[in-house]
Amino acid sequence: MSWEADAAAATLAHEPVAADQVVVGAPTTGWVALGSTADGAEVGVWEMTPGTMSDVEADEVFVVISGRAVVEFADGRAAITLAPGSVVRLDAGASTVWTVTQTLRKVYVTPQ
Repeated sequence: MSWEADAAAATLAHEPVAADQVVVGAPTTGWVALGSTADGAEVGVWEMTPGTMSDVEADEVFVVISGRAVVEFADGRAAITLAPGSVVRLDAGASTVWTVTQTLRKVYVTPQ
């Protein structure tokens, strides 16, 4: 199974972040699934506009392709600063707060 996609040019339909997740501002998010890996993991693109939101993470690995943000962890782990080229692995269930200063776009891989 082979496929390719232009993650930087992918069109994403944005929706406002749920009110109970908004910490600061009026961020929106959008995503699109691009395909899957041989073992069934989903590969997609996710984007968030400037603002701050709380989230509970899925198990995923991602690469930032544009934008800037900081991710803080409720368990006291050191915050992660994101910029183009950042590669991150998040554990399912981690409580986070995302502060996006420049619209952030990432390519993610997450098991189904």
